[in-house]
Amino acid sequence: MLRELLEMPGVEEICELRGTIGLMAFHGGNLERTTDAVARSVAERTDASFYAVLQAAPLRKHLPSTAFRPEESSALSSFVSHVREVIAIHGYGRETSWWHLLLGGRNRQLAHHLTGFLRKGLPEPYQVVDDLEAIPRELRGQHKENPVNLPINAGVQIELPPTIRWNRLHGNWSDHQGTPRAPQVEQLIDALVAAVQAWKAQ
Repeated sequence: MLRELLEMPGVEEICELRGTIGLMAFHGGNLERTTDAVARSVAERTDASFYAVLQAAPLRKHLPSTAFRPEESSALSSFVSHVREVIAIHGYGRETSWWHLLLGGRNRQLAHHLTGFLRKGLPEPYQVVDDLEAIPRELRGQHKENPVNLPINAGVQIELPPTIRWNRLHGNWSDHQGTPRAPQVEQLIDALVAAVQAWKAQ
């Protein structure tokens, strides 16, 4: 499925290998909007590696995370072999979790580390959830074939609600189709940058 997606017009795959921490946004572009902008900005500011699959409008083809298999993409294979830990940025929408950032993935030490920085860096009413039992099962990022868990130390899957990705002033998704970056997106990026830098310094 991944190979077919990558061959579609309007789909761009990006792989930039730098440090051994990686940022991912493989549901980026017009699918889970703003996720690639967050991942790219954090990666560039921390000298981390970056992998993304971007879909141009009007494409919105959603493949399950487990369909992103390294054997179907040399770029993805290179990325997961190069990095040791990864932070995958996703978007989701649930009326019962309008303000909740959900931190799944199998690297729970990194998840708790990121949680501390996000709670300090984001204003109310945003809430950061890193208790797996409090996260819907399908958003926990625990499957062994999910790309977030493929690097040697696995990683963290961050699910962003619409409220943090939406630019209310401009009535569109932040960093999407020329829409300026919303203040809360900048705060999110700053918090993740600080967290990654602190993790690297350990």
